Amino acid sequence: MRQRLDAALSAGLAGHGLSMADYELMVPLSAAPQGCLRARDLAAEVCWDKSRLSKQLARMAARGLVGRAPAADDARGVVVTLTDHGRDVLRAAAPEHVELVRKLFVDNMTRQEAAALRSLSDKVASAVEQS
Repeated sequence: MRQRLDAALSAGLAGHGLSMADYELMVPLSAAPQGCLRARDLAAEVCWDKSRLSKQLARMAARGLVGRAPAADDARGVVVTLTDHGRDVLRAAAPEHVELVRKLFVDNMTRQEAAALRSLSDKVASAVEQS
């Protein structure tokens, strides 16, 4: 099921030239003050390791979606910024992505099913946090 869900969501984003990984990083950047975060904070936000984040950011920077610059207060740190182009692409992709998520999840469940899924998801999330 996860693979099919990923494929459906990926196909929707691909129409905007985005991957799921792009979208996963762009959303927290768009919500951050001034559209930027330290790379380590972004990695923590999305639960990615440093290597994966670095490689993905390089791909995104090459496409003009993000910019990277040294952190002003730490020569080893990097600040990641969502570019104007990245913000425009995200604005175009997000409504369709949200609608697809709604269609795949919300529209196919009764209120009782949604409550049960929420309860089960909370239990799984709690178990993951405790491990």
